[in-house]
Amino acid sequence: MTTNNSVGVPDNHFFGDVCKFFDHAATFTKHDAGLLDQIKSCNSVYRFRFPIRKGNGFEVIDAWRVEHSHHQSPTKGGIRYSEMVNEDEVMALAALMTYKCAIVNVPFGGAKGGIKINPKNYTVGELENITRRYTVELIKKNFIGPSIDVPAPDYGSGEREMSWIADTYATMNPGQLDAMGAVTGKPIALQGIAGRREATGRGVAIAIRECVSVGEDMQKIGLTAGISGKRVIVQGLGNVGYHSAKFLTEFGAIVVGLCEYEGAIYNADGLDVESVFQHRKATGSILGYAGAKREFIDSMEGLEQPCDILVPAALENQITSANIGKIQAKIIAEGANGPTTPEAEAAFYQKGGLIIPDMYANAGGVTVSYFEWLKNLSHVAFGRMNRRFEENSNLNLVNMVEGITGVALNSVQRSTIVKGASELELVNSGLEDTMIRSYHEIRETFMNTEKIDTLRTAAFVGAINKIAVSYQNLGVWP
Repeated sequence: MTTNNSVGVPDNHFFGDVCKFFDHAATFTKHDAGLLDQIKSCNSVYRFRFPIRKGNGFEVIDAWRVEHSHHQSPTKGGIRYSEMVNEDEVMALAALMTYKCAIVNVPFGGAKGGIKINPKNYTVGELENITRRYTVELIKKNFIGPSIDVPAPDYGSGEREMSWIADTYATMNPGQLDAMGAVTGKPIALQGIAGRREATGRGVAIAIRECVSVGEDMQKIGLTAGISGKRVIVQGLGNVGYHSAKFLTEFGAIVVGLCEYEGAIYNADGLDVESVFQHRKATGSILGYAGAKREFIDSMEGLEQPCDILVPAALENQITSANIGKIQAKIIAEGANGPTTPEAEAAFYQKGGLIIPDMYANAGGVTVSYFEWLKNLSHVAFGRMNRRFEENSNLNLVNMVEGITGVALNSVQRSTIVKGASELELVNSGLEDTMIRSYHEIRETFMNTEKIDTLRTAAFVGAINKIAVSYQNLGVWP
């Protein structure tokens, strides 16, 4: 693989695209060129291969772990299981994790992992062997640990794989009190946290809702304020896409289109997301769904149908200069990492659109992973210490008010007021607060920095400034 000059950027485009965005945003800062180069570069790139037994023979697996930035410890990022994964992609995703954590004020450096396999081609036992061996390789090189580098689920991996990683790490580190903090996205029974599975999709939905709530911004792109009635097309019906669509519907939006690799469906009057999900689960395809009025064998055609908001929640480089002219949405909310190329973004803004950038929009996952990590280090579930105290305090208050006023509440009203917050409610509250505060931080930079052209640039500027301060506080730069 050839690289370009000083920072070892592969000629493959994804990391190069991230660096283009970074370089553009850096022109709006006043930091030293050397510091900017340090922030942009991947600090550690670990590429390795290991054999596994498959059938009666052996297979050699390619794998990576990239730690992009050590300005905060530990580093944090998912592990992607895909036969398309490569070093350039893992570097790009690790870099985006660094900026993402800075944007939502989560104290992690960015990292990412990749295993070059198609999980569908392996038995559960083989996948377990691959995952455990991958973990062992990370342990040998000190690339995993609750204070070093904390993996999480990504495309092709989930709670099951994270439980294998947690068990392997704990087995090889006997007596380590915080061993379960070495990985997040675990099942609840293995010290995971309520709300983690749907966190990324919920965060995407909250980001969109917050964006469209600003009347001044919506007027500029020809939309009314508020999420109610907004027509949405979602690409990808995996974990992120499904939950994005589900929560957007709950917020009052209308999902008019869904796209998957086998094709796309559209209905201007709206689609029942749960019904489509169950149809695909039963048949293996979204095509043939009775509630669809139009079907497209080419799933990319589904992105080009009439809507207000497009949510690409599948893979990178889905919206390019080749199809951006056909996109009818006014807002692109990036549920996936890197779905829009720099050229497509420039063209979309030129025609009056608005893009909610990936490193903010899909930060719900790392936000709730942060909560899980805190839970693992504290060894106490959120709400366990104070829930009953809150309920008793609220009950005493209700009884006092009823006694003074003579007005008795019914059982539903009483339980609603008295109830203490569960772990899920606290997690969702923290996620919502994070997404709302972070959006307005980005928007403030966008509105108050002269000549900043996109929300992505504003997000990068904010991230660069925060990371620069961290390095300066470490004494690395004066």
